Amino acid sequence: MSYEVTGPAEPSAAEARLAAYLDGIVSVLGHASREASARAYCTGLLLPGERKSIEPMAARIAPAAVQAKHQSLHHVVAKAAWDDAAVLAAVRRSVLPAVERHGPIAYWIVDDTSFPKKGKHSVGVARQYCGQLGKQDNCQVAVSLSVANDHASLPVAYRLYLPPAWCEDAARRAKAGIPDEIGFATKTAIAVEQLRQALADGVPVGVVLADPAYGTETAFRAAVAELGLRYVLGVQSTTTVWPPGTAPLPPEPKSRPSRGRPQTRLQRPPGQDPVSKALALSLPKRAWRAVSWRAGKGALSSRFAARRVRPAHRDSARTEPRVEEWLLIEWPHGEAEPTKYWLSNLPPATTLKRLVHAAKARWVIERDYQDLKQEIGLGHYEGRNWRGFHHHASLAIAAYGFLIAERCVFPPQRRFARERAESPVLPQGFQPRGAARPA
Repeated sequence: MSYEVTGPAEPSAAEARLAAYLDGIVSVLGHASREASARAYCTGLLLPGERKSIEPMAARIAPAAVQAKHQSLHHVVAKAAWDDAAVLAAVRRSVLPAVERHGPIAYWIVDDTSFPKKGKHSVGVARQYCGQLGKQDNCQVAVSLSVANDHASLPVAYRLYLPPAWCEDAARRAKAGIPDEIGFATKTAIAVEQLRQALADGVPVGVVLADPAYGTETAFRAAVAELGLRYVLGVQSTTTVWPPGTAPLPPEPKSRPSRGRPQTRLQRPPGQDPVSKALALSLPKRAWRAVSWRAGKGALSSRFAARRVRPAHRDSARTEPRVEEWLLIEWPHGEAEPTKYWLSNLPPATTLKRLVHAAKARWVIERDYQDLKQEIGLGHYEGRNWRGFHHHASLAIAAYGFLIAERCVFPPQRRFARERAESPVLPQGFQPRGAARPA
């Protein structure tokens, strides 16, 4: 789908663009009735309304036939067997040309998001860290991959994380409709598979960005590098490295014959050990430079230093030292010590400004999730099964993709506006089931 400005745009023109966009998305569902219901579902997600669960959307879309519309929307999301990957691919084909009008794709951003839940029946729900609440609580967690440049970003992969207790409980799996081929996978393993699939699908490649929950894991960094991808990944201050000019020693050959096996593992130099935060604290004052980057509505600035180091995690079990990469450190003015760390396999000639710009580009994922949750209703789905969770997310991303394309192509006064889109008045006295007050 292409987006071209051909003349003055009235509200009806924006709605016509939405209709054309949705035609391209729902055509991959393969059934006329599914197409109509999916189109209505996406429209409901885009219309004004506090709650984007199925029943309130049905009431807004078809106030004279709420029950029938509810059934059709519920069927296409919770029961119909269509391919989430095909829908997300259709969204990508439609939206990326608009995003790339502002520059090529520069970043692949790995992240996860959580949804607080009550009870224990929603698929994947467990007591685990909930980012939305900032603590351990009952919630679902999904891992996503987004592609971005400095102007916009778009989720291209999305999958629920299943805690081990769910994977091992056959009765819960069957009740939630979890496919047999879905077994336990860590969040980092899910992310690696999403990266691998994006490469196979020919998604424009970018530098992989992720927070310390992913970047601190040595195996994740190694897997990303093995895919041939560059990365700038957050790590914890406890991540150990060999400072510039130091490295583990190669295996020491035996000086005389022995029955023992020859030594094959790396050795620590006498009196030297890998370091973590101590390296940052030992850097001279001249190593720190103020760097500005653009985020949100204004330019932000902080102090940074970068050094070429070798990651040292468990290298005593290796036969060769790890390759050198960048350690980027942020130490804001007024802080008692450095606050953030990143490891990056960008080339040795990469400038400090480039490293900082890439590290700070991850902020756009926060905007994605804020809009998806608050404007589109990503977390409003009330069903409990695996299929419904992912179908709802795919259609929410499709609706969000249209808004992204509008922002990339049209000035604000010519974009689709949710407030001016026609939304029928709710039936008199309508109150969604379980609501504490009328909607």
